[in-house]
Amino acid sequence: MTARDPTGFLGQEYRELVDAQANWTLHELAGPSTPWCTIDGRKVLMFCSNNYLGLSNHPRLRAAAEEAIRTHGVGSGSVRSIAGTMDLHLDLERRLAKFKGSEASLVYQSGFATNAGLIPQLVGDGDLVVSDELNHGSIIDGVRLSRAERAVYHHADPADLARVLDAAEEHRPEYRRILVITDGVFSMDGDIAPLDRIAAEAAKHGAMVYVDDAHGEGVLGEGGRGIVSHFGLGRDRVHVEMGTFSKAFGVVGGHISGSRALVDFAFNRSRTWLLSGSAPPPVAAACRAAIDVLENEPEHIRRLWSHTKRFQSTMRDLGFDLGASATPITPVMVGENAVARRLSARLLDLGVFALPIVYPMVAKGKARIRTIMNAALTDDDVGHAIAAFETAGRELGLL
Repeated sequence: MTARDPTGFLGQEYRELVDAQANWTLHELAGPSTPWCTIDGRKVLMFCSNNYLGLSNHPRLRAAAEEAIRTHGVGSGSVRSIAGTMDLHLDLERRLAKFKGSEASLVYQSGFATNAGLIPQLVGDGDLVVSDELNHGSIIDGVRLSRAERAVYHHADPADLARVLDAAEEHRPEYRRILVITDGVFSMDGDIAPLDRIAAEAAKHGAMVYVDDAHGEGVLGEGGRGIVSHFGLGRDRVHVEMGTFSKAFGVVGGHISGSRALVDFAFNRSRTWLLSGSAPPPVAAACRAAIDVLENEPEHIRRLWSHTKRFQSTMRDLGFDLGASATPITPVMVGENAVARRLSARLLDLGVFALPIVYPMVAKGKARIRTIMNAALTDDDVGHAIAAFETAGRELGLL
């Protein structure tokens, strides 16, 4: 019998990704995530981080993290269900629930762990999950981990959601539970889910509503409270509000907000929560400080939107296709993978770091440069980015 290399497929499949220009190349960030930073040894303008409000280097967050190390150390020493629940974790959850206007909140180790851990517990055999066709990969994986049946509705289309839910009513045997799940802000296109109409359709059928608001927090709603606040929806309409501390909050970690019953259920059933070490003390303290900043320094959100409106208006006037963006996520649509990669490389030459998003992360022919605005940028920084896009766009025949 001829011996075979059981790992030979690894190199082969990677080479196929390279040939299709669909592989990722890692870039080294030396130092903090600031507007001007060092990437691969070059000083460039950061134009694609999720650090919407510039809080990852905010003095109040840094001071809170340093103090927590002094008082609590650098790790909790356990999972939260055994000996890893510190006063910092509990206080963070109380503060988050108050900020969100919910009965309770629960912090997970990451946003991905939140979706992967909770969705499979909310639905199972005899249930149905109804998902937007462009939902984030962590939602998709969470749904796959469940034993529920699955249905997909057209992107951000409440009428098609109604069609799917009407059909579900005819299913026999009758579904035990139906879960409707959507992103709040879609991370590749920057458009906003019509959550008010989605929730209304779900209510007609007695379905639960779960929104992943990772990219809406700190951006939408009163004081950055997110999409539920943005649409003025009650907790009787949106049952699970999921989010993450790794974007506008500037730190790391996932979370949910909702009823006390939801939180009690979630931490008893989510294996990603039960079997993962808890957030290190400086992380929990920095997340709590981020909430303080959102409550007391509204200028960050105002500046974020001011920069966004200027950038999008000028880019559209130049002739760039920005898709359906209605948020600080601004895709610059170019079509083919190779074109997106060339544009990104030229932007880097011009001092702007903005990466290409290509198939299979987006559909074929939908490659783009995904830019994300940052409140910490100056007006001159935004002008520099616009000028770089104009130069590169004309050189590549995009304008």
